[in-house]
Amino acid sequence: MPAYLVFLREGPVVDEAAMAAYKAGNRGGAPVPGIKPLVVYGAMETLEGEGAEGMVILEFPDKAAARAWYDNPEYQERAKLRQQAAPYRAFMVEGF
Repeated sequence: MPAYLVFLREGPVVDEAAMAAYKAGNRGGAPVPGIKPLVVYGAMETLEGEGAEGMVILEFPDKAAARAWYDNPEYQERAKLRQQAAPYRAFMVEGF
């Protein structure tokens, strides 16, 4: 069953250098097998509730693969940059 990691940026970027370093680290490596980016900061329209500044949705083959990627120490080091750069929430949700 597929699993999705959803990253919701709740406010503006407050540290441009940290965000640039985070993005460079994500784009600098080889593609990770099994990850399918579905949404990467596309145009958004808020229909209900509070809006967001941006969103990323990544598809993984299953929860174990999503968790392994997220918990990877290399990614966790980059995640600190993202968290320094802007307020985020992250979710993992199972699909059908």
